[in-house]
Amino acid sequence: MERRWGRVGVRAASVGLLVAGLLGGVYLGKDRVTESPAGAAQVLDLQVESQDLTMLKQRQSEHAAARAWQREAEGAAAAKAAAATRLTAARAHDLEQEVIADKKAEEARKKALENGGPVPYDGPIPGSCNEFSGSRQIGCALMLDYGFGIDQFPCLNNLWTKESGWNYKATNKSSGAYGIPQAYPGSKMASVGADWKTNPATQIKWGLGYVKGRYDTPCGAWQNFQNNGSY
Repeated sequence: MERRWGRVGVRAASVGLLVAGLLGGVYLGKDRVTESPAGAAQVLDLQVESQDLTMLKQRQSEHAAARAWQREAEGAAAAKAAAATRLTAARAHDLEQEVIADKKAEEARKKALENGGPVPYDGPIPGSCNEFSGSRQIGCALMLDYGFGIDQFPCLNNLWTKESGWNYKATNKSSGAYGIPQAYPGSKMASVGADWKTNPATQIKWGLGYVKGRYDTPCGAWQNFQNNGSY
């Protein structure tokens, strides 16, 4: 009996140890299971921080690019505004100079009318007419404006040299013809300008219109003058 109880005691002790071991394993496994989510959370946090850092750097780059673009746009706008200001100032200056020139020209015309002329010419003079002066230079410039070639000017020069000597006051006492083209009567030239008595340009414009309408060219008028003594 004592041996049997001794064997029973040993078996009971063994079973107790086995149960204790199983319970310990369960607790150990439980501890390992509870530790795993904590580690995963740390990894997840690191990933989130990395993503946030990447996004932050990206936004910083975008903001820097936006600021650079804004500075460039502001610089371009400022340059454009400055150019527009300079252009406006230049136009204003040119307009002011034109007004001054027109005023001087008008004053010169009035003075010429008061003193009997001549009214100064304020139009452009082509380089091909620079060898002439006075009324001849004006005649050369206006002849080109009327569409005649420079080769026609020798004929026009000969014609009006014979008629008036290019004198805007030339008067034919017998016929009453007047001015550089010797219009008869001189008042015909009023169709071009009221200053026909004192303005060589007004007389020349009328004369060129007359030549073109009747003889086509100055050389045609000169040829008729040579054949008939008049044109």
